[in-house]
Amino acid sequence: MLGWLLVNSTLIAVFEQEYRALRPRAPMPEFAIRFRKFVSINTSIRLREGKLYVSLSDLLEGAPEGIHHAIAHILLAKLYRKPQDKSLVQRYKCFTNSEAVVRQSELVRQARGRKKISGPEGHTFDLNQVFDSLNRRFFYGLLGRPQLTWSESVARRALGHFDPAHNTIVISRVFDRPGTPLYAVEYLLYHEMLHLKHPVKRNGTRRSVHSREFQDDERRFPYWTEAMAYLKRL
Repeated sequence: MLGWLLVNSTLIAVFEQEYRALRPRAPMPEFAIRFRKFVSINTSIRLREGKLYVSLSDLLEGAPEGIHHAIAHILLAKLYRKPQDKSLVQRYKCFTNSEAVVRQSELVRQARGRKKISGPEGHTFDLNQVFDSLNRRFFYGLLGRPQLTWSESVARRALGHFDPAHNTIVISRVFDRPGTPLYAVEYLLYHEMLHLKHPVKRNGTRRSVHSREFQDDERRFPYWTEAMAYLKRL
């Protein structure tokens, strides 16, 4: 296949070693490994005509050899449905959740990623106006307004999210209609605004997205019970 280049022999040897550990009696396949400019730390592996094609994010190119062993093990174990070594999985998670790697990944997403923006003005609600109202009432007007947008599709699962790489809050367009109570839109936006106040905390492999402080603030929303009931009805 065009575009596939063999990387240095050290990385190929790593994959061969992990392959042999998982499949001691199977014939050794040929590996084609390349680093690609993914938007985030992605990895993939596929088997085609007896050859294993491996794609790794270029963010992993300078990773320690131990991380490459962990990646090789995880990919091969998934491909051949073998149990994954928990210590290797833990090693990889510690690496990808480290502050330096997370920051580098966010910078790459900013540079390479594209955020589809439809804008804050909907048919029924204007997210800028809702944000400013919430900011005055609950945050003393101290939160800087990120980019606000309604989703392009009428999503019923991803109701809202905050993308720190692009400093953007997205709210599902399913709520931009006359029958939606204002408190439901306010709650969704308020929840995402709390991510600005309470950034993700990392402790080793653990990511605390909704910390205790986050949850305490969330329940201070005066229509929290009504909003949750409305969302469940969706």
